[in-house]
Amino acid sequence: MVCLQQSFLHCIPHTFLSTSSPQVNNNGISWKRVSVLVRAEQVSSQDRISKRQLLAFGTCFPGILLFTETPSSFAAEPRKNFLSVSDKKDGYEFLYPFGWQEVAIQGQDKVFKDVIEPLESVSVNILPTAKQDIREFGPPDQVAETLIKKVLAPPTQKTKLIQAKEHEADGKTYYTFEFLAQAPNYTRHALSAICINNGKFYTLTTGANERRWDKMKDRLNTVIDSFKVFKESSMVDYGN
Repeated sequence: MVCLQQSFLHCIPHTFLSTSSPQVNNNGISWKRVSVLVRAEQVSSQDRISKRQLLAFGTCFPGILLFTETPSSFAAEPRKNFLSVSDKKDGYEFLYPFGWQEVAIQGQDKVFKDVIEPLESVSVNILPTAKQDIREFGPPDQVAETLIKKVLAPPTQKTKLIQAKEHEADGKTYYTFEFLAQAPNYTRHALSAICINNGKFYTLTTGANERRWDKMKDRLNTVIDSFKVFKESSMVDYGN
């Protein structure tokens, strides 16, 4: 078996922000240059006030969807303070905190973020693969280290893997891991879940500024634990 580290070095570009045509390697994954982490842009005081008012308006009128793209199917709220998204086309679902808004990020299938704390976000990236199981790429810590360094953080950031583990749900193997990505002006504390299903390599990543980790960690773990992939035959129609 070709070493995962070597294969990722060949197929994942070192530049981080631009997109390019897919590249197919011997491991069967077609990688694109994608922007995974949402940048921590500066928000003026006036802009913060207007965004808070917008969130308040959406809370008072929950039937109004404040999205930049056509939304996926939404189920009834399964848990207090969380909303559920189910993408029937690509076969995945997860929960995200109430109040986060959907935004368009080039190279990402789905992104939700807090408009006031932009490092608090969840993103889903999907790439084609010929592999059938995530374990074909190696153990959780090895796969996590490679993804963090080559995909999930810019090369200018210092990264640290905290833990990585494996679990199964409905016959599918998932790897989940926790890591830090340190930039000059902030540190992002992040969680990721990866899985292979239907010829696709799924990566879901969520996180927050390290200074808010203690406040956000339970909610972010709920996001990670809720991530599931499914086959077309088991896709549920939520009325859209």
